[in-house]
Amino acid sequence: MRRGLLVIVPVLIFLAVFGAARLAGSVDAGSSQERNPFAAQGPATWARSAAATAAEAAAGPDREVLERIAGVPTAVWVTPEAHPTAEVADFVMNVVESASQAERTPVLVVYGITDRDCVGGESSGGLPADEYVDWVGRIADVAGDRAAVVLEPDALATAADCDQLEERTRLLGGAVDRLVDAGPAVYVDAGHSSWTEPSDMAAMLKAVGVERTRGFSTNVSGYESDADETTYATEVSRAVGGAHFVIDTGRNGAGSNGEWCNPTDRALGQEPHAGSGGILDAYLWIKPPGESDGTCGGGPGAGEFWTERALELAANAGW
Repeated sequence: MRRGLLVIVPVLIFLAVFGAARLAGSVDAGSSQERNPFAAQGPATWARSAAATAAEAAAGPDREVLERIAGVPTAVWVTPEAHPTAEVADFVMNVVESASQAERTPVLVVYGITDRDCVGGESSGGLPADEYVDWVGRIADVAGDRAAVVLEPDALATAADCDQLEERTRLLGGAVDRLVDAGPAVYVDAGHSSWTEPSDMAAMLKAVGVERTRGFSTNVSGYESDADETTYATEVSRAVGGAHFVIDTGRNGAGSNGEWCNPTDRALGQEPHAGSGGILDAYLWIKPPGESDGTCGGGPGAGEFWTERALELAANAGW
């Protein structure tokens, strides 16, 4: 997943036209989009996380640290490679039911858009365009109104660079429709503060129908500081009419050094908790700390758990 330097995304004329058309056809978002899904109950942990598996294989102090990481509520990533269309509903149902039994809110990251990670290349993949919205629909139908969904990290932030702005807008707009109609609280991903101009991101969010959703996410898999992300997200929110947002704090405890792929000397950020009642809904661990950004920097493949890096993040956070 790419985490690059500042890119000023050109806002094409079609965004204004397409966004206006979607706004004209917008409907009441419904109660799931009108309430903070983390206000009454916190995010859920996932017993089958990679961190939990790594903890089982470790011993001594390392095991204690990994168990502590595994015990922090963290999002569950849903990809078509691991969970194809015929199987994804069963997987999501297991996640949602487990969270419901614990009286927690499951956080699902939907990550399967066509030509995914088209710039970074570390998380390449995704579904053909004609299969994507159906796959998202299978997720939506079983998630219902019990889950929160972070929709397609990086998809908008990389769209112009990949010359895919029109297709991404169309596919994400269809995904928003399916998800909102089914009920989960939806946060469309909006990159991070060192990537895209707030006005450009706001135009893209409008074009995919953000006004129908709960809002947007920032800093997913990123390292930007809480202060920088709050400033960025507040500007984006203002530009789209007051949408709410969530910030990924899993690995931003030391801020960013300008590198996006497995930078060294980073730290775990603050643990997940709800906001104080404003437009910030929650700080979340969306990218599971310890999971690699890719083979750069000596890491394993993207998404694979890297025990040494997880322990480094924890040590640098004073764990």
